Amino acid sequence: MTDSAHPADQTPGTTAPTESGADDLDTMTRDIADVSAMEVITTLAVHLMSASAVKLGLAEDGDKHKDLDEARKLITALAGLVTAGAPELGSQHAGPLRDGLRSLQLAFREASLIPDDPGKGPGEKFTGPVYR
Repeated sequence: MTDSAHPADQTPGTTAPTESGADDLDTMTRDIADVSAMEVITTLAVHLMSASAVKLGLAEDGDKHKDLDEARKLITALAGLVTAGAPELGSQHAGPLRDGLRSLQLAFREASLIPDDPGKGPGEKFTGPVYR
């Protein structure tokens, strides 16, 4: 055992590196490597959609978590991801993501006291204006 690995030299709440810790990291890296890019993109898009819906007040608790500034940021990030990823995902995967994005953009417009002008709403710089 080296001096730096001595238990008395460790910061409280930390442990010395172990072989099993390195094995865990190798396992996690291997698990991530096994996931396709399409799965990573769609999973991220679903997380952004869910977070947007919560921030729009569409979740079970409604207005408790409503924050339109945060929703705008999330929807814009989703629009960028969907727009950039669509050619790689193909229409069968990108279509439902576009539909979900459009629904969130329309929900944002409805939730706003003063709706944005067409083309100025969240994500519309990537998608173009969204109309009902």
